[in-house]
Amino acid sequence: MTRRLLLSAAVFSFASLLHAGDGFVPLFDGKTLAGWEQHSGKAEYRVQDGVIIGKTVPDTGNSFLCTAKKYGDFIVEIEFKVAEGMNSGIQFRSNYYEKETEVEIAGKKRKFPADRVHGYQYEIDPSARAYTGGVYDEGRRGWLFDLKNNEAARKAFKHGEWNQARIECLGGSIKTFINGVPAADFSDDMTKEGVIALQVHGIGKKTDAVGKEVMWRNIRIQELK
Repeated sequence: MTRRLLLSAAVFSFASLLHAGDGFVPLFDGKTLAGWEQHSGKAEYRVQDGVIIGKTVPDTGNSFLCTAKKYGDFIVEIEFKVAEGMNSGIQFRSNYYEKETEVEIAGKKRKFPADRVHGYQYEIDPSARAYTGGVYDEGRRGWLFDLKNNEAARKAFKHGEWNQARIECLGGSIKTFINGVPAADFSDDMTKEGVIALQVHGIGKKTDAVGKEVMWRNIRIQELK
C-alpha cells in the first residue's frame, strides 16, 4: 500500500511539472479533498490512487463536491470516467440557494431547498441520448445547449474509458469540448462567477443503482484576466 501511495504521488508530481508554465494550476492535489466541500446531497466522495471517486447512495438528492473558491473567467480541464446507467455532470459558475427557492424548469415549477447547488452544468450522459458536453442549467432553467444538432460531439464520448472535458468561460461566452471535439458554444450572462463542482446524480430508491461510481482526475484550471 505504501509503495502504491508513493507511486501515485510521484505520478501526480510529474504531471504537475509537465503542465508548469502553461498557465494551468491543479485544483486537486491527487491525495486529499483539501479545497473542496460537499453541498446538497449525501453521496460518498473519496480519493483513491490520485482519483476523486463519487459513489451513489439511496434516498438523497443530487450531490456536489464543490471548490471552496469561486471562479469567473477561466478554462478548466477535467478527465472523467462514469459507470453505465449513471448521469453526472461538472458544475461551473455555480452557487447555492440561501433559502428554499421555487423555479420553473421546462414549464414545471420545482422547489429546491437551501444549500441546493444551481448553475451551469457540463453534462455527463452515457445514455443513448449521448449529450455529454452539452450545458444544462442545474436547479434553475434546464437545458441551455443540448447536442441534438451536434452529431460529432455525441460520438466523441468513450464508454467505460477516461474522457476529457474542457470548459471555456470568458464574459458571456461559454464553450465546451469532449475529447477535443467542440460541443456547446453559446452566450449567456446570467451568472458571471461561481464554484466548480463534481456531481453525483441522485438515484432515489433504485437499489440496482446503489454503489455506482463516477471518477475525476487531472483537474486543472487557467484563470483568464
